[in-house]
Amino acid sequence: MTEYRDPAYACAYLAMQDVIPQRDVGERLLLDVGCGDGRLLALAHTRFPGAEGVLLDHSAAMLDAARARTWPAPVDYVAHDLSQPLPPLGTFDAIISGFAIHYLSDLRKRELYTELRGLLNPGGLVLNLEHVASVDAHEHTRFLDLLGGKEDPSNQLAPAWDQVAWLRESGFARADVVWKWLELALIVGWTD
Repeated sequence: MTEYRDPAYACAYLAMQDVIPQRDVGERLLLDVGCGDGRLLALAHTRFPGAEGVLLDHSAAMLDAARARTWPAPVDYVAHDLSQPLPPLGTFDAIISGFAIHYLSDLRKRELYTELRGLLNPGGLVLNLEHVASVDAHEHTRFLDLLGGKEDPSNQLAPAWDQVAWLRESGFARADVVWKWLELALIVGWTD
């Protein structure tokens, strides 16, 4: 699905993730569980140190990086490719994803949103800090220039507002883009 299965590629991303422009602004809005190397769960633990979590990623290198962290509460690790239906995971108050869903086809994004909705407790929410399609080619080029000009061939970007509609179609009572900067957006779906 992506180059992140290659340990060298995953490590290169982890080494540069702190310099993605405006990422920190979007992350300050996130409140609960994370994925990848555990970055988002670590942020959540600064506010909710007792929050238990499940870290799900298809990259062994990412999960190894997450295992290397010290966690203040129990954390489970699940190796899983999001292009496939989710395995049984339990239910959650919050599900957070950071820059992972944009590698999926639009059809799979829609299926995944329905699966995520089914995992949420009443009053739950999904927060997706995501790489989304730009409004035009000029803005896409501008965004790429800020990141060093490299296009990721695995990207399957969808407009943020399309994803809001897909969340609503998936059974979320409300959904919105609560923050956006160029091709980065925080998309939230609330169960009620």
